[in-house]
Amino acid sequence: MPVFWFALSQAPVIDWANACLIFIILHLLVYPSSNGYNSYMDRDTGSIGGIEKPLPVHKELFYVSVAMDMLALLLSSLLGWAILVGVGVYIIASRLYSYRGVRLKQYPVAGYLTVIICQGALVYFIVSNSVSDVLVWKEEWLPAIVTSLLIGGTYPLTQVYQHQQDLEDGVITLSYKLGVRGTFIFCGIILFVALLLLTLYFIGVNQWWSLVAYGVAMLPVAFYFTSWFLKVERDPGSANFKNLMKMNYVASVCSSIAFIGILIINRTG
Repeated sequence: MPVFWFALSQAPVIDWANACLIFIILHLLVYPSSNGYNSYMDRDTGSIGGIEKPLPVHKELFYVSVAMDMLALLLSSLLGWAILVGVGVYIIASRLYSYRGVRLKQYPVAGYLTVIICQGALVYFIVSNSVSDVLVWKEEWLPAIVTSLLIGGTYPLTQVYQHQQDLEDGVITLSYKLGVRGTFIFCGIILFVALLLLTLYFIGVNQWWSLVAYGVAMLPVAFYFTSWFLKVERDPGSANFKNLMKMNYVASVCSSIAFIGILIINRTG
């Protein structure tokens, strides 16, 4: 959702009907379907993603995910061919990420890049070009890269507590390769680069108030990330589901507030 708000906040013009439609397509169809299909393929029994105790999965989950994808593509066609292609690419990539015959998630780098590109830059382009009558791919490369880096600086943290479960399923994640401590350091570096590029972007488009709003809104995230890392340094067991979910909630809420605030600033300033 933060990627949605960021893309909306940077759009030169906004067709609000289209904005509502792409919000529904992504958040009520594409994302849930992707998660459902991943759960169907993984059949996890331990804590995974945002679910502490996954329920057993059945064939119906697969059929529902396919139906949701078809509806998402049908609705995307109302927004033009570029959006239809973008949503289609996202769906295909998410399937290749989870499908047992390909299973990109089993490869540390390929799985990582699939997630950050699709959930970051691709979604940014989809949203931006959904709400405007003119395709603006060229002007959006920097903020699109920033969104991928923001995803890339948090996604490995979601895997720090499930290394053993992933290994048992034949999945070697980037987080496993880096180790718990290495994951935190890697994510810190990626987030620093993302924030640096975001700062340069805001300065380049003369959005000084947006820069201030983002900086203030993200202070709780920086505080929690640092305090969690220090806890893990003292006790590796602190890299657990409970602390991860706290991090997710803090980051999601604060970043959404930041970009909604920027949206308001840019529309009223």
